[in-house]
Amino acid sequence: MTRRILPLAIAAAIAFPAIAAAADSPPPPRIVVTGEGEAAIAPDLALLTLSVMREAKTARAALDANNDAMAAVIAAMKSSGIKERDLQTAGIQINPRYNYTNKTDGSQEAELVAYQVTNTLSVRIRDIDKTGDILDKAVSLGVNQGGGISFSNDDPAAAVTEARKKAVANAMAKAKTLAEAAGVGIGRVLEITDQNFAPPPMPINAKAFDAAGASVPVQAGENSYTAQVTVTFELK
Repeated sequence: MTRRILPLAIAAAIAFPAIAAAADSPPPPRIVVTGEGEAAIAPDLALLTLSVMREAKTARAALDANNDAMAAVIAAMKSSGIKERDLQTAGIQINPRYNYTNKTDGSQEAELVAYQVTNTLSVRIRDIDKTGDILDKAVSLGVNQGGGISFSNDDPAAAVTEARKKAVANAMAKAKTLAEAAGVGIGRVLEITDQNFAPPPMPINAKAFDAAGASVPVQAGENSYTAQVTVTFELK
């Protein structure tokens, strides 16, 4: 029994110092760099926010007038090829409107003069070449507020992937430059983290609706997708 235990005890005594030495050894030198990449593509979606506001002496009359106007706008959207899934009510507001007159004692007297009803519709246009015509048609049918527009992409995955590849290449180039300046070499990649950003919306002011006759001129431009990665390299 003693003869069997003794070799195991000797082996453990040899192994434990080796493990302790490995635990005490410092981590290999490393360098952490941040890379950025960008890829631009033409948008294929236009996102509109259109509002109809109607005013009347009573809330009921204002709502009825608004309902008729918005129903005409929605019908026009559908006749222009906009699908049900791309039309969404974004909000309905009913607000009283007052006239204020100053009194001799410095206070004000409020007189209820009308009710205003505003119905806001969000529209997704998948054929952005029709955006100007749709805007013009909407205004002709009663849209008199809103006018927010932005351009997006239905599937930006390919552009985001390209931006990430460029970001990694940029990080590697930075690491090599820094390592060469320090007189060392680049080893294996220890860690990569990334964060991608969607493009900012491209708004168009509602004053564009002042144009009459021809369709509203709209320029879609490009959407730029950016990516940022942080890469940790081992130094040799």
